Amino acid sequence: MSDAVNAQKAPMPVEVEEGKNYFWCACGKSAKQPFCDGSHKDTGISPVKYTAEASKKVFFCGCKQSAKAPLCDGTHSKL
Repeated sequence: MSDAVNAQKAPMPVEVEEGKNYFWCACGKSAKQPFCDGSHKDTGISPVKYTAEASKKVFFCGCKQSAKAPLCDGTHSKL
């Protein structure tokens, strides 16, 4: 398994829709950040499914190091 690539050192705000599934890129290689585009193939890292509990703005992790993945926990500020 390879290490995740830091896509950006900041959270990625996204308006999500209640009940909709999103697949967060955990490898950092996707061109469609913060979401998966299949670039993780052969990395040993899989995308993380996120189901929106409400329609609102959420902050997906951009550094790929959050302990609360797929959401940001502020880890990027320590990198």
